[in-house]
Amino acid sequence: MTSATKKHIYIYSPSGAVRDKAAFRRGIARLKTLGHEVEVDEAALLRHQRFAGDDATRLAAIGRAAASGADVALISRGGFGISRILADIPYKAVAKAIGKGTQFVGISDFTALQLALLTKTGAISWAGPALCEGFGPAGVPDMADGHSHGEQGGPDDIMEACFDDLISGQGEGAGWRQHRENFASTPNLIAGKAVSKRAGEDFSIHNATLWGGNLAVLTSLLGTPYWPEIKGGILFLEDVGEHPYRIERMLTQLLHAGVLARQKAVLLGQFTEYKLTPHDKGYKLQTVVDWLRSQLKTPVLTNLPFGHVPTKVLLPVGASTDLVVEGRDALLFWGHPH
Repeated sequence: MTSATKKHIYIYSPSGAVRDKAAFRRGIARLKTLGHEVEVDEAALLRHQRFAGDDATRLAAIGRAAASGADVALISRGGFGISRILADIPYKAVAKAIGKGTQFVGISDFTALQLALLTKTGAISWAGPALCEGFGPAGVPDMADGHSHGEQGGPDDIMEACFDDLISGQGEGAGWRQHRENFASTPNLIAGKAVSKRAGEDFSIHNATLWGGNLAVLTSLLGTPYWPEIKGGILFLEDVGEHPYRIERMLTQLLHAGVLARQKAVLLGQFTEYKLTPHDKGYKLQTVVDWLRSQLKTPVLTNLPFGHVPTKVLLPVGASTDLVVEGRDALLFWGHPH
């Protein structure tokens, strides 16, 4: 697949140090193969402890990304590091760059910057790939049709198509199918409490603010000046390396804080790279979903194609969004967010 439109993409590292230099190089090569002009920040490959440079270095990189005039400012990777510099990020400069057409894209630790930016300025940014994990996987096409659909086959076709839709201004929404297990196994009552009335029902939501990202990072912002007080929104969540009981613990914090009940819908994306143990005795991620539904009237949807997985859509954080659900099928529609 080759992009129909050549764009200027600026690569910078606001979080963890780049650990896989080969993936970094492959990602840049892939973007160039797609026809884009790639500019790499001067500090993109620096390292200070586990970070991509010290705090001042990474703050300066964010500033250079905002001043780059690029069509897309794409992080190299996630990890950790943005939370400790939230007080000094040049939010107005980033919002101004977005207003002039620079799309800020990232995942994982980038959630902290996205939600703080939304809180401080209302500017829309995009939850999507990072350079290394999105465009840098090694491999050759793994399907008979010559297309890539997973980490072993290089960058994922669907992710790249969504990225191309973003930069070409064509992306207007995302659709997916929820897990069948949710409709087969969720009883009407769990522990004597009514499950969400909307579980498995057809419904639609209009003009709701889409927001969210990595569950651990998002939860860590609760109670800080960087938390967006959004009511009547659509909240999407994902995480990696977190056992289901840890996922439930973070969801419980959001539940007790009233965050979940104030939303029109909660979308659960991909929760990956955890290991169940004999001690769990049947407790699994579906158990968490069932329990959460028993606590809420807010609809809880599953299997949103977003997270630390090859196949993922790009989502506009802060955009006004419509959600339509028919059986297992769900569609998010945001038109052309500004």
